[in-house]
Amino acid sequence: MNLADLRREYASADLDESGSADDPHEQFSRWFSEAQAAGVPEPNAMTLATCTPDGAPSARIVLLKGYNSAGFAFFTDLRSRKGADLAANPRAALVFHWAELERQVRVRGPVSLIDRDEAAAYFRTRPVGSRLGAWASTQSALLAGRAELEARWAEREQEFAGGEIPLPPHWGGFRVVPNEIEFWQGRVSRLHDRLLYTRTLEHEWHRVRLSP
Repeated sequence: MNLADLRREYASADLDESGSADDPHEQFSRWFSEAQAAGVPEPNAMTLATCTPDGAPSARIVLLKGYNSAGFAFFTDLRSRKGADLAANPRAALVFHWAELERQVRVRGPVSLIDRDEAAAYFRTRPVGSRLGAWASTQSALLAGRAELEARWAEREQEFAGGEIPLPPHWGGFRVVPNEIEFWQGRVSRLHDRLLYTRTLEHEWHRVRLSP
């Protein structure tokens, strides 16, 4: 396979100022709904990029679990690499890629820790196995083998058998509070549409078009 020849043309839609919302949160909601309607698998999957204080980046796929004008929420083990990065350097970037619609959304801004009540409310909606997993796993820590992890899970299953599985003290959520949101629509001949919304000092949104 010659990677230089591996490409596709984009031609399904356009993105212009007259057809886009003045508020990027409204525009995101429109696009997210369209991704769901189009049958995009896991439309809430997003790349989360974090950075250590000395500039070493990390990226991984996580799931969006809430969004509104306050920001984009996700949940994790606070002891993980992303948890450590965000505790020391509370800024992040997100990327949503909906290939079926030839669209991307990029988000950048500071990150705040979600309060424990909100995290607990979400934790209660998770499947039982996932809640047990949050207790059994020390995310990003070394394991001797899978059997060790499964044994821990079984221990927690026995510990909480028939009772409530509480929110672990090491588990919680973060909210990315956007300063910038960019919407990208693939177009013919790589003349893609890019609209960038930037939050002003007055907490209003300013929209511009970027070159592809």
